[in-house]
Amino acid sequence: MGGRETPLVLTLASASPRRKALLEALGYPLRVVPPGVAEDLDLPPRELALALARRKGESVPGEWVLAADTVVDLDGQALGKPKDPEENRAFLRRLSGRSHLVHTGLYLRTPTGVVAEVHTARVRFRSLSEEEIAWYVARGEGLDKAGGYGAQGLGMALLEGVEGDFYTVVGLPVARVFALLWERGFRP
Repeated sequence: MGGRETPLVLTLASASPRRKALLEALGYPLRVVPPGVAEDLDLPPRELALALARRKGESVPGEWVLAADTVVDLDGQALGKPKDPEENRAFLRRLSGRSHLVHTGLYLRTPTGVVAEVHTARVRFRSLSEEEIAWYVARGEGLDKAGGYGAQGLGMALLEGVEGDFYTVVGLPVARVFALLWERGFRP
Protein backbone atom coordinates (compact mmCIF):
# COMPACT_ATOMS: atom_id res chain seq x y z
CA MET A 1 0.00 0.00 0.00
CA GLY A 2 2.11 2.91 -1.19
CA GLY A 3 5.11 2.22 1.09
CA ARG A 4 4.04 4.79 3.69
CA GLU A 5 5.85 4.31 6.97
CA THR A 6 4.05 4.34 10.28
CA PRO A 7 5.13 7.47 12.19
CA LEU A 8 7.35 6.80 15.18
CA VAL A 9 5.85 7.34 18.61
CA LEU A 10 7.88 7.60 21.79
CA THR A 11 6.33 5.83 24.77
CA LEU A 12 7.01 7.80 27.93
CA ALA A 13 6.94 5.47 30.93
CA SER A 14 6.21 8.25 33.40
CA ALA A 15 3.33 10.08 35.03
CA SER A 16 5.43 13.25 35.28
CA PRO A 17 3.77 16.23 33.61
CA ARG A 18 7.19 17.92 33.49
CA ARG A 19 8.81 15.15 31.44
CA LYS A 20 5.81 15.07 29.12
CA ALA A 21 5.91 18.85 28.63
CA LEU A 22 9.67 18.87 27.90
CA LEU A 23 9.36 16.17 25.24
CA GLU A 24 6.29 17.79 23.68
CA ALA A 25 8.14 21.13 23.56
CA LEU A 26 10.73 19.40 21.35
CA GLY A 27 7.97 18.07 19.11
CA TYR A 28 8.10 14.35 19.90
CA PRO A 29 4.90 12.40 19.30
CA LEU A 30 4.19 10.77 22.67
CA ARG A 31 2.20 7.99 24.17
CA VAL A 32 2.22 8.36 27.95
CA VAL A 33 1.99 5.15 29.97
CA PRO A 34 2.44 5.61 33.73
CA PRO A 35 4.38 2.51 34.79
CA GLY A 36 2.86 1.88 38.23
CA VAL A 37 5.89 0.06 39.65
CA ALA A 38 6.97 -0.14 43.27
CA GLU A 39 9.69 2.32 44.25
CA ASP A 40 10.70 0.46 47.40
CA LEU A 41 14.32 -0.34 46.59
CA ASP A 42 17.01 0.16 49.23
CA LEU A 43 20.01 1.35 47.22
CA PRO A 44 22.43 4.28 47.31
CA PRO A 45 20.89 7.35 45.59
CA ARG A 46 22.74 7.13 42.25
CA GLU A 47 22.06 3.40 41.89
CA LEU A 48 18.47 3.95 42.99
CA ALA A 49 17.83 6.49 40.21
CA LEU A 50 19.11 4.06 37.58
CA ALA A 51 17.33 1.00 39.00
CA LEU A 52 13.99 2.82 39.17
CA ALA A 53 14.33 4.21 35.64
CA ARG A 54 15.11 0.71 34.38
CA ARG A 55 12.24 -0.85 36.35
CA LYS A 56 9.81 1.71 34.93
CA GLY A 57 11.05 1.35 31.35
CA GLU A 58 11.01 -2.43 31.42
CA SER A 59 7.43 -2.48 32.72
CA VAL A 60 6.02 -0.71 29.65
CA PRO A 61 5.66 -2.28 26.19
CA GLY A 62 6.80 -0.58 23.01
CA GLU A 63 9.65 -0.30 20.53
CA TRP A 64 10.67 3.22 21.58
CA VAL A 65 10.35 3.57 25.36
CA LEU A 66 11.79 6.29 27.58
CA ALA A 67 11.76 6.25 31.37
CA ALA A 68 13.49 8.39 33.97
CA ASP A 69 13.67 8.69 37.72
CA THR A 70 15.10 11.53 39.77
CA VAL A 71 16.62 11.14 43.23
CA VAL A 72 17.84 13.92 45.51
CA ASP A 73 21.05 12.86 47.26
CA LEU A 74 21.94 14.65 50.49
CA ASP A 75 25.17 13.24 51.93
CA GLY A 76 24.48 9.81 50.43
CA GLN A 77 20.87 9.63 51.63
CA ALA A 78 18.01 9.64 49.12
CA LEU A 79 15.30 12.21 49.76
CA GLY A 80 12.21 11.00 47.94
CA LYS A 81 8.84 12.67 47.61
CA PRO A 82 7.73 13.94 51.01
CA LYS A 83 4.78 12.02 52.44
CA ASP A 84 3.16 15.15 53.89
CA PRO A 85 3.76 18.88 54.47
CA GLU A 86 5.65 18.25 57.72
CA GLU A 87 8.16 16.00 55.97
CA ASN A 88 8.40 18.61 53.19
CA ARG A 89 9.35 21.21 55.84
CA ALA A 90 11.92 18.81 57.31
CA PHE A 91 13.50 18.21 53.87
CA LEU A 92 13.77 21.93 53.16
CA ARG A 93 15.33 22.59 56.58
CA ARG A 94 17.96 19.93 55.82
CA LEU A 95 18.67 21.34 52.34
CA SER A 96 18.78 24.98 53.48
CA GLY A 97 22.17 26.61 53.00
CA ARG A 98 23.72 23.41 51.63
CA SER A 99 24.66 21.72 48.38
CA HIS A 100 23.31 18.35 47.33
CA LEU A 101 23.32 16.13 44.26
CA VAL A 102 20.40 15.34 41.99
CA HIS A 103 20.65 12.10 40.02
CA THR A 104 18.35 11.36 37.10
CA GLY A 105 18.41 7.81 35.86
CA LEU A 106 17.61 7.44 32.18
CA TYR A 107 16.37 4.31 30.39
CA LEU A 108 15.82 4.29 26.63
CA ARG A 109 14.76 1.19 24.72
CA THR A 110 14.90 1.35 20.94
CA PRO A 111 14.68 -1.28 18.19
CA THR A 112 18.49 -1.49 18.26
CA GLY A 113 19.05 -1.83 22.01
CA VAL A 114 18.89 -0.26 25.43
CA VAL A 115 20.71 2.72 26.93
CA ALA A 116 20.67 3.07 30.72
CA GLU A 117 22.69 5.81 32.40
CA VAL A 118 22.67 8.34 35.22
CA HIS A 119 23.14 12.10 34.95
CA THR A 120 24.07 14.17 37.99
CA ALA A 121 23.93 17.86 38.83
CA ARG A 122 24.85 19.73 42.00
CA VAL A 123 22.30 22.13 43.51
CA ARG A 124 23.05 24.84 46.07
CA PHE A 125 20.20 26.04 48.28
CA ARG A 126 20.08 29.50 49.82
CA SER A 127 19.83 29.66 53.60
CA LEU A 128 16.08 29.66 54.12
CA SER A 129 14.13 31.23 56.96
CA GLU A 130 11.31 29.34 58.64
CA GLU A 131 8.91 31.84 57.07
CA GLU A 132 10.23 31.09 53.56
CA ILE A 133 9.97 27.35 54.19
CA ALA A 134 6.39 27.76 55.42
CA TRP A 135 5.53 29.86 52.34
CA TYR A 136 6.87 27.22 49.96
CA VAL A 137 5.32 24.25 51.76
CA ALA A 138 1.91 25.99 51.92
CA ARG A 139 1.83 26.09 48.12
CA GLY A 140 2.03 22.28 47.94
CA GLU A 141 4.42 22.27 45.00
CA GLY A 142 7.06 20.10 46.67
CA LEU A 143 4.83 17.21 47.68
CA ASP A 144 5.12 15.37 44.36
CA LYS A 145 8.83 16.02 43.81
CA ALA A 146 12.00 14.32 44.94
CA GLY A 147 13.56 16.26 47.79
CA GLY A 148 10.38 18.26 48.27
CA TYR A 149 11.07 21.04 45.77
CA GLY A 150 10.71 21.85 42.09
CA ALA A 151 13.56 23.83 40.53
CA GLN A 152 11.40 24.83 37.57
CA GLY A 153 8.52 26.21 39.62
CA LEU A 154 8.28 28.27 42.79
CA GLY A 155 11.28 26.33 44.07
CA MET A 156 13.49 28.46 41.83
CA ALA A 157 13.36 31.04 44.65
CA LEU A 158 15.09 28.56 46.98
CA LEU A 159 18.10 27.85 44.81
CA GLU A 160 21.39 29.69 44.78
CA GLY A 161 22.87 27.78 41.87
CA VAL A 162 23.06 24.64 39.76
CA GLU A 163 26.27 23.05 38.51
CA GLY A 164 25.53 20.80 35.56
CA ASP A 165 22.46 20.30 33.43
CA PHE A 166 19.47 22.18 34.87
CA TYR A 167 17.10 19.75 33.16
CA THR A 168 18.67 16.86 35.05
CA VAL A 169 17.40 18.62 38.18
CA VAL A 170 13.95 19.07 36.60
CA GLY A 171 13.86 15.32 35.89
CA LEU A 172 15.01 14.71 32.32
CA PRO A 173 18.45 15.41 30.80
CA VAL A 174 16.84 16.81 27.66
CA ALA A 175 19.93 17.38 25.52
CA ARG A 176 21.13 13.82 26.13
CA VAL A 177 17.70 12.33 25.35
CA PHE A 178 17.52 14.37 22.15
CA ALA A 179 21.01 13.22 21.10
CA LEU A 180 20.27 9.56 21.87
CA LEU A 181 17.05 9.61 19.86
CA TRP A 182 18.62 11.56 17.00
CA GLU A 183 21.55 9.15 16.73
CA ARG A 184 19.07 6.27 16.46
CA GLY A 185 17.02 7.90 13.71
CA PHE A 186 14.10 9.19 15.77
CA ARG A 187 13.52 12.80 14.75
CA PRO A 188 10.88 15.05 16.29
